[in-house]
Amino acid sequence: MAEADPASPRPVPAPAPSAAPFPDAPPRLSDDEFSSRTLEEINRASPLEPVFFGYDSIELDADALEAIRSNMTTLESYSSWSITIEGHCDSRGTPEYNLALGERRALAVRNHLVDLGIDANRIRTISYGEEFPFTPGEHEAAWASNRRAHFVVTAR
Repeated sequence: MAEADPASPRPVPAPAPSAAPFPDAPPRLSDDEFSSRTLEEINRASPLEPVFFGYDSIELDADALEAIRSNMTTLESYSSWSITIEGHCDSRGTPEYNLALGERRALAVRNHLVDLGIDANRIRTISYGEEFPFTPGEHEAAWASNRRAHFVVTAR
């Protein structure tokens, strides 16, 4: 019986197939693509991330601060843009209370962007309270989705 030559290469097993990668976030439009788009098309592409809040809160948690920093970078890249920050609430609370809470949320986000160096003259705020929910329903997932500051590009 012959021994295997130690210098000869051993067979290498075929690599295991890799799992399909998770889909990436939708690609952001390039500068050239934004310049040729209408405001409606820009806003449909959602270049600015919403900022979410806890129940009855205007506190900017770590996720909110990350979204604001991301939006600051986008706003620095598009220095001609003006935006409106819409404050939204879930359906709990009175309509009057939720309008005031939505305004405080929008202002909290605006003030943080201004603190980071974005010109205050580029930012308008408005509160819609509970009037225009993003997710219909009376359950925690809907409520959490509706407690937000939403960004709209209003001029470019």
